[in-house]
Amino acid sequence: MKPSRMDNLLGLLRIRVKRGVNLAVRDLNSSDPYVIVKMGKQKLKTRVIYNDVNPEWNEDLTLSVTDPGLNVLLTVYDHDTFTKDDKMGDAEFAIKPYVTAVSMHLQDLPCGTIVTTVQPSRHNCLAEESRVIWCDGKLVQDLILRLKHVECGEVEVQLQWIDLPGSKGP
Repeated sequence: MKPSRMDNLLGLLRIRVKRGVNLAVRDLNSSDPYVIVKMGKQKLKTRVIYNDVNPEWNEDLTLSVTDPGLNVLLTVYDHDTFTKDDKMGDAEFAIKPYVTAVSMHLQDLPCGTIVTTVQPSRHNCLAEESRVIWCDGKLVQDLILRLKHVECGEVEVQLQWIDLPGSKGP
């Protein structure tokens, strides 16, 4: 019997796409940005924010995690009505440090406790160090991602874990 996808499911990763900062101008004086998040074969998209290079999405996108070794690819596009949407940069980040912290099954820590820290390096797109923090009974990780393949721009996201009944857990 072939194992179902549920057998491999560790849990859900909620990625809150908070905002973009100083994104590239791709239209006359502004851009109409949206974000596509990919992990493995999964692909999710935020709504378009019109005429804004500092958009506030505050939108939750939820991915199923079966392999904590997979990276998340975040790509920003400028929505165009009559032509192909323009790419406004991308950033890739590892979820492994976050999933490893979740797998510790921590409980009852003081709010604000730093569980682990990820430093910016050539191998990630972090603009500054990112901490996995215990807050209000759960682990969260805020990331400020510097976009690559573009002249400027950053995207701020937050990771949160959702346990599923019947999943293996990390």
